[in-house]
Amino acid sequence: MGLILFIFLLLFFAIGVPVAVAMGLASAVAIWWDGGTPLIVLVQRAFTSIDMFPLMAIPFFVLAGVLMEFGGISKRLINFANALTGHFSGGLAFVTIVTSMFFAAISGSAAATTAALGSILIPAMIRRGYHRNFAGSVQSVSGELGVILPPSIPLILYGISTETSIGDLFMAGFLPGLLIAASLMITVVIIAKKRKYPSEKKKSGKELWVAFKESFLALLMPVIILGGIYGGIFTPTEAAGVAVLYSFIVGVFIYREIKFKQLMHIFTSSVVTTSAIMFILSSAGLFGWILTREGIPQQVAQFFINFSDSAVVFLLLVNLFLLFIGMFMETNASVIILAPLLLPVAVHLGVDPVHFGMIMIVNLAIGMCTPPLGINLFISSSIAKINLLQITRGMIPFYIAMIIALMLITYIPQISLFLPSILK
Repeated sequence: MGLILFIFLLLFFAIGVPVAVAMGLASAVAIWWDGGTPLIVLVQRAFTSIDMFPLMAIPFFVLAGVLMEFGGISKRLINFANALTGHFSGGLAFVTIVTSMFFAAISGSAAATTAALGSILIPAMIRRGYHRNFAGSVQSVSGELGVILPPSIPLILYGISTETSIGDLFMAGFLPGLLIAASLMITVVIIAKKRKYPSEKKKSGKELWVAFKESFLALLMPVIILGGIYGGIFTPTEAAGVAVLYSFIVGVFIYREIKFKQLMHIFTSSVVTTSAIMFILSSAGLFGWILTREGIPQQVAQFFINFSDSAVVFLLLVNLFLLFIGMFMETNASVIILAPLLLPVAVHLGVDPVHFGMIMIVNLAIGMCTPPLGINLFISSSIAKINLLQITRGMIPFYIAMIIALMLITYIPQISLFLPSILK
């Protein structure tokens, strides 16, 4: 049954079937081929996979991100980031990274961060004389911060799949996110100085204060969410509901940029995005159930243990494996399928579940920026009006920076575990 599952999964991939559909169809074929399992199990297991209260956080965080985008938050964050860092070499590239950090702490989605900010910043960089592949590359790699910094949808999925504290995972994402952002900034400085990209006019203290005041409500949102979780006021799932209420009030009644006639479009956009995620989860849950039934997780674990009982070697192999997987599979599906397979081996070798979660998410986040299926690349190249090959060439220095950051996160556990440990 397991062999049939993988044969048909690869077959569906080869003919271009979307990942979620391919997993569902491969699972259906495997169950039908087995003959001893009623087909009604398809529906039951798919439903069971998404019948979990913590998953309520996903539609709420998606809706909060869309409300923030339409509510004028994006441009206020850009203005503040420009006042803060625009005067550095390659100023607008700096602004892109810093704004993506702020927006990531609102949307929880790499694709949302890339699309919402890229539509503004990529054309702005091109007008200022930045190469198109550089402008697209900077936005593409900055967008990945959306799944590393909290509140991150893949972190929520990892927590649910492995029964790891989502609150700890959220807090663990801060330092890795900042490390990656710093590595991207260093890369930007090197390239900008070499190519003599322009910097923006340095803002006065008064202009910086005005920009901060205008963006204050946006910057306050992550503080409310994470402060509420760690203060014991609400759970991560309830925090998502608070985020929706907060973003609605700010966008409609304070900034007044969301009109009531826009709400139907906002809700529709959120429903479409949520439905896609839930469909992936239901298909992945069914797929995972067959893997478990066939004992494949135990076989994978035994393979790694037989290969080496060294945590150092295991984590290196996991990085190589996940970087490869990230090139071909959607992040949420990869987390749901692979986390339950790999975590038991990691724990057996002494790796902390929270630390391993960050390793997984950072690897798969890099996959969002790698061809052939990196979603951030497609979004950014479309906005920059260049093809995939052109933007990939511009990505090479950033790949090097991200791999270095990944190795530091992998082999220095305290980068991920320091903040969760001091808050326990």
